[in-house]
Amino acid sequence: MYAVRLWSVRHARGLNAFYRGFERVLKRMHPLFKAVGYQRIDRPVAAMERAVKGVLFDCRMCGQCVLSSTGMSCPMNCPKTLRNGPCGGVRDNGNCEVKPDMKCVWVEAYRGSERIPGGIAAMTKVQFAVDQRLAGRSSWLRVVREQNPGPVAPAVAAPSAKSDAGPRKIGSP
Repeated sequence: MYAVRLWSVRHARGLNAFYRGFERVLKRMHPLFKAVGYQRIDRPVAAMERAVKGVLFDCRMCGQCVLSSTGMSCPMNCPKTLRNGPCGGVRDNGNCEVKPDMKCVWVEAYRGSERIPGGIAAMTKVQFAVDQRLAGRSSWLRVVREQNPGPVAPAVAAPSAKSDAGPRKIGSP
């Protein structure tokens, strides 16, 4: 797996171009996904995503993929799971302080980002902490849903700011 992961970083330009095309296809499939139901297809799509990205990137299925922003090097492979750059323990040879036989994920991310147009600039975007609730879910479907916002189902109403309202029962207006 590790050798394939390094291969993926070396071929980041081609893999990124392929992903951009794949992303366009997925966006066009939004009406179908919506008709079938995103919740219904999440498991089979996540299984397919796990198989493909598992081989190519040693994917951990965090559900919040940032491969195109990290030169096709998955930051979840970092033993410390750092998503915004290397720790202070990168060795002189570029290897990880925790796993000395492994190249630092972020050293590889920088090398891969150099191969992608706009890749270095993409690395400067701060990534939010991983939402553990999304682990195992498809990031492909998440991207399609985010880029095709539709009417949102009403959420649980937030309590009003009135101080004289007194205690409220859950679900009461």
